[in-house]
Amino acid sequence: MRFFKNPIGIRFKLVFLSSFLLVIPWLGYLYILEMENYLRRGQEQIVLGTAQALATALNERPELFDEGRYAPVRNSEDLYVYPVFNPLSLNDGTLNDWGAYQQYEAVYDINDYLRTELNPSRYYNEDDSLSFKTMVGSHNGSLYAYFKIKDKTSIYRSRDSLSINRSDFLRITVLPEGSETIRHYVVSPHEPEFLYPFEVNTDFSDPRHEERISGQWYETDNGYEVELQIPMGMLGAKLGFAFFDVDDQDLRNVESVVATYGSADIQNLGFLRLPTPELDSIVAGMGYTNSRIQVVDRSGRVLLTEGDIQSATGLALERSESPVFENAIIKFIQEKILNPLYYQILTNPSKDFIDELYSSVSREGSHLDSAFQGIPNTQFRTLADTQTRLLEAAYPILVNNEVLGAVVVDQNMNGLRTFRNQALETLFNTMLGVMVAIAFGLFLFASRISSRIRGLRNQAEGIIDDSGFVQNTIISSKNSDEIGDLSRSFSNIVERLTQYTSYLENMSSRLSHELRTPVAVVRSSIENLGLTATDSESGVYIARAEEGVSRLNLILTHMSEATRLEQMLQTSEKERIDLRAVIYGCVEGYKLAYPTIGFSSELDNAEIDINGVPEYIAQLLDKLVANAVEFTDGREPIRIDCRTLRDHAVVSVSNSGSYLPESMKDRLFESMVSVRSQEQQKQPHLGIGLHIARLIVDFHGGRIKVGNRDDIRGVVVTIILPRFYR
Repeated sequence: MRFFKNPIGIRFKLVFLSSFLLVIPWLGYLYILEMENYLRRGQEQIVLGTAQALATALNERPELFDEGRYAPVRNSEDLYVYPVFNPLSLNDGTLNDWGAYQQYEAVYDINDYLRTELNPSRYYNEDDSLSFKTMVGSHNGSLYAYFKIKDKTSIYRSRDSLSINRSDFLRITVLPEGSETIRHYVVSPHEPEFLYPFEVNTDFSDPRHEERISGQWYETDNGYEVELQIPMGMLGAKLGFAFFDVDDQDLRNVESVVATYGSADIQNLGFLRLPTPELDSIVAGMGYTNSRIQVVDRSGRVLLTEGDIQSATGLALERSESPVFENAIIKFIQEKILNPLYYQILTNPSKDFIDELYSSVSREGSHLDSAFQGIPNTQFRTLADTQTRLLEAAYPILVNNEVLGAVVVDQNMNGLRTFRNQALETLFNTMLGVMVAIAFGLFLFASRISSRIRGLRNQAEGIIDDSGFVQNTIISSKNSDEIGDLSRSFSNIVERLTQYTSYLENMSSRLSHELRTPVAVVRSSIENLGLTATDSESGVYIARAEEGVSRLNLILTHMSEATRLEQMLQTSEKERIDLRAVIYGCVEGYKLAYPTIGFSSELDNAEIDINGVPEYIAQLLDKLVANAVEFTDGREPIRIDCRTLRDHAVVSVSNSGSYLPESMKDRLFESMVSVRSQEQQKQPHLGIGLHIARLIVDFHGGRIKVGNRDDIRGVVVTIILPRFYR
């Protein structure tokens, strides 16, 4: 019976133990995170230092913070003029030139409705049919503006119409510098075209062409777009835009107005927030800091913005380019397998994030609140959509020990995160290579050890056959390690076992040979005594002595038979024989040899060829039938069957009688084992018969088993032999 095989071998155990080396990259990971923390603290100090340096340059400059020039900031009414660095095209039919600035556009919708004389309260309609987005910028003495209008129905001015307020139109309201009179300009096109604005009175009368204002009107799927260019000389401190919506082609009444201001008077018209030139000249030299810099007054109004938060990474760090000679397979593994795996735990910084809290007009935050109290402060803020982190620092600007504003320096943490990711990628790649090399080396080492142990095990399992005979030896290993010592110990044990087994195998033959002469002498002497005995009592003792000598002689004969058979099996040659014919001849002989015992048989009609020796097959059947005859109760004939089962021949010998004890089923084929008690034995038995049967079956490459019958009370012996094929 094979022992339980442990599924967890040495190789698995060594590879499993090597996995604990993963603690090394984990420690490296913690080290890089700690280094990132130190760098983040350093970046925080640099950002705060930049804010401090600029604030120091702006200290004691009260003229830059003249709060009398501006009313308190109104985010919806005031228009912040963003610097445009290149001239914009007004006739390309798109807003592509504004791509870099559209993240700062302002939205005006239902919350910004304006009541005018053209839409009194009886016509006022609170719906979202009209809204627009806008952005204004300045370049080279001109104000540029774009508008993206959402309008479900676009109504244009008729060609023959003298009115400019009977269609969708844009009104531009301006308070010129040094004037207290508001001027109105109207854009009311006949169709999508290049614009020809009009200057009009407050009641839209007396329209006059204004050639200084230029632009283009485009149609879109959900409304229209407008681009404008206005000379800065036409503008003053206040400016406002209002879109008038007409939806009925026949009535042409204004149904709603959305504007950047609350009412068309001087007090409620929005301010035009222009950068302060003095501030611009001071801050211009700080652009190299790779930060977004803003100067705000103590009301939170943004006076100047320098830089863009998307590019303000602090660390000018980019991913290194792969060398030209880089292996394509390694590159594929890195990009398609390793990087997606790494970035399950790493965060890839986004370059297309939008700061939803950022306003080009005003700023707020805890860092600013602290700065307005005279205490420099920093804060980290995470954008919810992209997980982008921003570092924000604010430093107070002091004039006569009074806080008049603050310098705000912002940076995103993408540069630091990119550095961390590159460091972790390098760490992971290095440790992965080291781990693979170590694991592979341990696997080879374990495989070598496992192979040597398995070879030693295979040799040990092949030493003794199923019959208990020593067939092979163990080759001693020449290695000087523990496995070599074990191999040499096994070899010595097997050599001693072989010697002892050979001694036991030859003992029966020697005993049989040595005892035959004394037994013959004893028998001869007893026979002579029997001839000379005169009284009856002496005759009884002599008869008992003769019976004992006969039993002893029979025992010696059986021992010699088993020994001779074992020796003969080692030198016998097999041939192709018809098993059916051999069994048939034996059954006919048993009927003559045991006339008082009934026999029955069931044999296949066709030949059943096996590779064997017919004399040994007959001897095998003799032993089985002799046992069956001895144990049968005579109620049923002894049955001998032979059939084919796939590639095997199956022979069974069964008899009726007592059941075989369960404890003896696996031991009956051993030598010197018998189920007969001494009282039941008419003749001496050593339990060699079934042992001889097993030797013959093993010689033919088959199996033999014994069990109790299922149909009636009795025992059946089954022999399975391989069939012969050419």
